[in-house]
Amino acid sequence: MSENQRDIVIVGGGPAGMMAGLLFARAGLKVAVLEKHADFLRDFRGDTVHPSTLELFHQLGMLADLLKLPHSRIDQASIHIAGQQMKILDFSHLPLVAPYIAMMPQWDLLNFIATRAGQYPGFELLMQTEAVDLVYDADERVCGVHTRQGNILNARLVVAADGRRSVLRGKAELPLQDIGAPMDVFWFRVTKPKNAGGDVFGTVQAGRFMVMIDRRDYYQCAYIFTKGQADEVKAAGLEAFRAGLRSLVPELSEAFNPISSWDRVKILEVALDRLDRWHRPGLLAIVDAAHAMSPIGGVGINIAVQDAVTAANVLAAAMLKGDNPDSRLGQVQARRIKPVRRMQAFQKLAQDRVIEPLLRRSKPIARPFFPLKLLDRAPLLRRIPGRIIGMGFGREDIQSPEMPSKPL
Repeated sequence: MSENQRDIVIVGGGPAGMMAGLLFARAGLKVAVLEKHADFLRDFRGDTVHPSTLELFHQLGMLADLLKLPHSRIDQASIHIAGQQMKILDFSHLPLVAPYIAMMPQWDLLNFIATRAGQYPGFELLMQTEAVDLVYDADERVCGVHTRQGNILNARLVVAADGRRSVLRGKAELPLQDIGAPMDVFWFRVTKPKNAGGDVFGTVQAGRFMVMIDRRDYYQCAYIFTKGQADEVKAAGLEAFRAGLRSLVPELSEAFNPISSWDRVKILEVALDRLDRWHRPGLLAIVDAAHAMSPIGGVGINIAVQDAVTAANVLAAAMLKGDNPDSRLGQVQARRIKPVRRMQAFQKLAQDRVIEPLLRRSKPIARPFFPLKLLDRAPLLRRIPGRIIGMGFGREDIQSPEMPSKPL
């Protein structure tokens, strides 16, 4: 192996890229993770670490240290509709060591993984390094990446974890199927009033829908609106936007006053899609590069981490023996495609049957819908959506090898 040759180059320093880097380095492989930014301190939207992901950190012996980081816990969720607060899901009975969602700033999570991965001699994190193209050998097999900085990084395998607008996915011409999403989201935060409570709750009126996540001293808010209407909402002005929020959540009227600029409001253009094929010789796409998730259920990070675990489970041992990984890339997709399809089907059902009709509705909602009443009245039923969101589908345990010697 030449000096600049790695076993694996992972493009994208998000949760999937960092977890994959940790697991492959833990197995004894030489891994470089490329992150185009200078640090992880950005306005992340996905700060939910679900029970299934906490279980993986437990299997790695890292959960206790992870939970020393500042976080809040979510055990249940509810929705406010037609003047009533309805409980709709419960995580507390999940058969896992941590049956709750840990709300943790994603930069803290990524720094934690980077520190743990950095204890292994084969791990390298290259910040401010952006991959812009693929390198091919004489047989048209991917064998590395070109960076914007003018370098070539060679590897036996390139893993594209560079997001829903993946540059490498486009360069590899992997076919993308658009499933569609009827909404976009404004993300913003408001100060949490003293004595206010609640874990996660949604509030619904005809034509409007917002989810509010308790982050100890503030609420992280997701205001959902019909896709393509962001410019129309902004054109109406900030005061109209604040007035709409006050009517939606009147008990927090004063908390919306500090939204004094659209710079405080971030837009998420929701996508729901997946690749028909996640790989070509020398290249594997995972996470949003392979399948973009809707924000419904906040499952994105956890689906991403499951991709990383599966990739390591399938590839690490074989690559340690010196095997060409190409014949096994299809196995990663085969093991992940059913869970991804099922979760996307769940999200698509929620989009089409719940969210889109609510956004289109003009008639006031006089009473809660029957399914919500049923969940509110039957605690056992609340475990079903809790299990789907908290554990996902096709959950894998960590089976990739660990290098025999202890980390440095």
